[in-house]
Amino acid sequence: MHTGQISAFAPARLGPVMLQNRFIKAATFEGMAVHNLVTDALVDFHLAFAEGGVGMTTLAYCAVSPDGQGAPNEIVVREEAVPGLQHFVEQMHNSGVAVSMQLGHAGPVGIGTGGRGLSASKVLAKQRMKRTHPASEQDLSQVIQDFATATKLASSAGFDCLELHFGHGYLVSNFLSPKLNKRQDKWGGSIENRARLGREIAKAVRDTAPDSMAVIAKINMDDGVKGGLKIDESIAFAQMLEGDGSLDAIELSGGSSFENPMYLFRGDVPVNEMAAIFPKALRVPFKLTAKKFMPFYPFEEAFFLDYARRFRKALSMPLILLGGINKVQTVEDAIAEGFEFVAMGRALLREPDLIHRWSIGVKDDGVCIHCNKCMPSIYQGTHCYLVPVDERPGHAKWPPQG
Repeated sequence: MHTGQISAFAPARLGPVMLQNRFIKAATFEGMAVHNLVTDALVDFHLAFAEGGVGMTTLAYCAVSPDGQGAPNEIVVREEAVPGLQHFVEQMHNSGVAVSMQLGHAGPVGIGTGGRGLSASKVLAKQRMKRTHPASEQDLSQVIQDFATATKLASSAGFDCLELHFGHGYLVSNFLSPKLNKRQDKWGGSIENRARLGREIAKAVRDTAPDSMAVIAKINMDDGVKGGLKIDESIAFAQMLEGDGSLDAIELSGGSSFENPMYLFRGDVPVNEMAAIFPKALRVPFKLTAKKFMPFYPFEEAFFLDYARRFRKALSMPLILLGGINKVQTVEDAIAEGFEFVAMGRALLREPDLIHRWSIGVKDDGVCIHCNKCMPSIYQGTHCYLVPVDERPGHAKWPPQG
């Protein structure tokens, strides 16, 4: 934790990695990985943010195994993917930015290998209308090993950082939830037991990663769900992670792709656009239940800041602030309060060069209107609907021809 006046635009160290500034392109799943491999469109998508001034860009969401895949057109980290990943890293490094890979296991929303939907306890995954598969000891040992294996592959591809996805209702988040984890063994019950999976994964990754690689984790401060993980237990989890010494920073998030995605996004609820991605028979039922699954939360600048301040008070390790950052003053204030980095997503989808403009003294606010129509765009290649098609990052080469 730092003190004193620090510029958001000055170089900053994230563990062993030096970034050109304190801005991180947040992981916003791109939906551009054909056959679960890197494409030219995916490279161009990230080059727009690299050239637009971020200190580090984040390749999202990368599954540690086919079983952990959460959506079509995402990277599955395996030997076959390494050449494309190496090319991706080389292109980003040539543009002067560091590169992070977001690693995760989708857990209950998994679609890979038959869509078992691995989870702590058996629950109904409404997105798939299937019951999940409670993880066995063997399953959990395999997941931990899969994270370690993916770490080796990411290192061989040259990534500077790994972001472990411990939030949003995916597997580790599912285990952390007192609502969803009803186990009676060492993986359930107390927060210490529910935190075990995340801690063991972080340790396995840290033990596997080279000293030159940063390791961070994204966690939920609050699931935004009745009976889910709340802030006091999340702080306790973060303190455990800090004590373990496996991480170089924690990124503070919230909400659940499994139960309440709008808690993460805030702003307009794109019901019609979301319904359009479902099979025709499910569109009307989705619209009828959308208010419960996707309740409206008004947008506020830096909407996670109040919760994040409680983490800042409880922890000494570096923290990354996330959530509705559109103003350079918000960034400067957050850095002054002791947050080491900020992560931005939707604002950069709308204006990939926003950070560069801020760095040369243009103080205009980002023009993202929080319509959230970018949410369902992951199935057509992630983009801002308000940006003309020929100006969208990566879309000159998406979809691939032939």
